[in-house]
Amino acid sequence: MVRIPDAGVPVAAGVGLRTPHMAAFAATAPGALIAPWIEIHSENFLCDGGPRLAMLDAVAARYPVSCHGVGLSLGSADGLDLDHLARLKRLFARVKPCLVSEHLSWSVTDGVYLNDLLPMPYTAATLAVICRNIDTAQNAFGRRILVENPSGYLRFGESTMTEPEFLSHVVERTGCGLLLDINNVYVSAVNNGFDAAAYLKAIPYDAVGEIHLAGYTEVGAGETRVLIDTHGAKVSDPVWELYATFIRNNGSRPTLIEWDRDLPELPVLLREAAAAQTILDSVTREIVHAG
Repeated sequence: MVRIPDAGVPVAAGVGLRTPHMAAFAATAPGALIAPWIEIHSENFLCDGGPRLAMLDAVAARYPVSCHGVGLSLGSADGLDLDHLARLKRLFARVKPCLVSEHLSWSVTDGVYLNDLLPMPYTAATLAVICRNIDTAQNAFGRRILVENPSGYLRFGESTMTEPEFLSHVVERTGCGLLLDINNVYVSAVNNGFDAAAYLKAIPYDAVGEIHLAGYTEVGAGETRVLIDTHGAKVSDPVWELYATFIRNNGSRPTLIEWDRDLPELPVLLREAAAAQTILDSVTREIVHAG
């Protein structure tokens, strides 16, 4: 299978495109981009026509677009929904995204769709399912996909490998890339008691094709403290620190600010992207000075 290479996404800080902001992006004059690139949730645009798709056409004519899926269910033991694959393929043919990504999770069983991105134990059996489904998706799309690390709230007793080890095997077996969500790493590290910095050193960083940054919600205190990946706040200081360290150690990557709940006015979202861009620019300056 000949696969389309990732192309066209700037190594810069973009933002997630959400409905209240679509008109502003669609009306952008040539040469006056609000952000260097945008990312959509693919399932929001799996329609055959209408104003939503027309608005997306206008945005895609002006901006590089990344398509981020939430419903493919790569962890489903029953395999992938071929109708859903076909609808995604039609969307990608229309939008011509620079990147395509999905979550390392499952959300479908026996034809029932669950409204969540559910975790899996990291075992040889799970690895076989994930790799089979990624191969199916990549062959259907004719291109590489990026797989996003999940946010974690528990550990499975039957897991036989760490998440970085599991991701390394997935990349090696399928040739997929990684969408590194650093907020998810931090949330999982706090909730499950591991070292987030060590996690970032252990992943196959050369496979990282995109980075996500977002905010979390903290509930409880002490032993009952839990971080929840809500995408409803500014990026936290610990996540900014992890991001800066990863970029300085491994080089710049296209970076996205995700904000889905309690959506702010567009200038607030763009200021978060500007903070990420400042870190990317500082790494570029360091490389130039070192050379």
